[in-house]
Amino acid sequence: MPLITKHDALLLDLDGTVWAGGTAIPHAVEAINAAGVPAMYITNNASRSAESVAEMLRAIGLHTQPEEVLTSAHAAVRLAEQHLEPGDNVFVLGAQSFRDLVTAAGYNVVDSADDAPKVVLHGLNPDTGWRDLSEAALAIQRGAAYLASNLDTSLPSERGFLVGNGSMVAAITSATGVAPQSAGKPEPAMFLQAAQTAGSKRPLAVGDRLDTDIAGAVGAGIPALHVATGVSGPLALLEAPKSMRPTYVAEDMRALHADPEELKPGRQGGFGARIDGKDIILSHGNEGATSMQALRTVLEVAWLMPEPRSWSARIRTRRRLRPTAGGNRGERTKARGS
Repeated sequence: MPLITKHDALLLDLDGTVWAGGTAIPHAVEAINAAGVPAMYITNNASRSAESVAEMLRAIGLHTQPEEVLTSAHAAVRLAEQHLEPGDNVFVLGAQSFRDLVTAAGYNVVDSADDAPKVVLHGLNPDTGWRDLSEAALAIQRGAAYLASNLDTSLPSERGFLVGNGSMVAAITSATGVAPQSAGKPEPAMFLQAAQTAGSKRPLAVGDRLDTDIAGAVGAGIPALHVATGVSGPLALLEAPKSMRPTYVAEDMRALHADPEELKPGRQGGFGARIDGKDIILSHGNEGATSMQALRTVLEVAWLMPEPRSWSARIRTRRRLRPTAGGNRGERTKARGS
């Protein structure tokens, strides 16, 4: 029975999961279209409107409407309601679509700390410069509440990882000593809101980043599939605390149509794993076994440890040898923890 049959909606991250820089990640579009359940797209990228994101998703072959897109800008405006009354001044560090959301919510967008904004809202905008950051810092020093759409330090693109909103937030925090409250992932609110919008009782969250996508799903009590197409790799999975551990681990979105039991961390592919002092020893493996099966085998052992360990990059592999008097010696890999 495929994994997708256990769920009635998909809560999908975008960057690193569905696309990279607007280019579809291999197998993602086909897997989503074949899922047969509603898909909600949850993104920490506040630089585009829901309408723009939906149009981009349609351009790569997905059947998406704006109401199926939830950005961290939407979540930030909702968070700002705790600090504002209709008509209050708000300083927005972000794209025009973010400013439009604030205006539509009944607030007055200003461009200067001298206008005494009650809130500074900070979302990703590639055009943000020193003057913008400095004006926001002045407003915060004068008492404005500081709220961020998200704190992702990097942004995946087809060229590599770009500077994310969290890295720009760090500049203001360094100047003011004030860390913002974040509205986006890993806060669970976006996942719960998306599930409610989809009318879902059994959603599945899918993402590539443990500290946002997976942590948010875990916090919301929603099963999560981690795909190895973006930020977090095998080492991050090995070191993940319980709050960032996915239910399922896979190469890509084709996992939606795979056996869920095979996607869970556990012994598979003929591999074996055991703890040896500060090491985890991975051995054997059937002919044709995959590296993902090896990873899931090791994860089961690593996650049974009382506390997450920091694993070094020490890995040793021995090619499969011919049988000897002592028997067949299979592949052996060692990962050392500290």
